[in-house]
Amino acid sequence: MRYFHRISLSPDQVLDQAKAFFGARMMPAEEAPRRRAYTGTLGKVVITARAEGGHYTFVEVSTDQVGEAELDRIAKRFLAELHRRVEPTHQVRGAY
Repeated sequence: MRYFHRISLSPDQVLDQAKAFFGARMMPAEEAPRRRAYTGTLGKVVITARAEGGHYTFVEVSTDQVGEAELDRIAKRFLAELHRRVEPTHQVRGAY
């Protein structure tokens, strides 16, 4: 599955957040300038962050799972936590 979000954090800040979020749960599998990958018993997740017009960063999170797997819920939670970092009053809703 693939998920994306546009955010006002820099690509480096996004990847630092990914390292903190996924690094505690999974093993690093790949590290490139604008890309991080993590793997674990739930599967593999890849995070890419690239500058996109103006001050936005396009964040894409993809997993090797299909449908609504546990890893997909974790990926969506990461995007929600990113949003909360920019807007601290944002309330994360959902079971992920």
